[in-house]
Amino acid sequence: MSALADRKCKPCDGGTAPLTRAESQKYLAQVSSAWAVSADNKTLHREFTFKDFYRTMSFVNALAHVANIEDHHPDLEVGYNHCRVTFTTHAIHGLSENDFVCAAKLDLIPLS
Repeated sequence: MSALADRKCKPCDGGTAPLTRAESQKYLAQVSSAWAVSADNKTLHREFTFKDFYRTMSFVNALAHVANIEDHHPDLEVGYNHCRVTFTTHAIHGLSENDFVCAAKLDLIPLS
């Protein structure tokens, strides 16, 4: 398990600066290489693909469980055999450590 996956999300009500590009890159190196940071450094996203709808929805349910425990919720685009996950910290209009903590936790969900 990665060190990020061992962490818990911290409440964020704003008032802190979003991560810099350099900070985002440091965290990005600690999650699956399938994750990417947007060009404007405001979102973290990954596309997951599955064999069928049932497996897609099983993943979405597991993701929802993680998001609720961490109280940090991504935007999702869900289709028959795919799910695009986008994290951002809305309160600061950019990325925070919480986005990468959740990404690390999603990396641990079995995809088969």
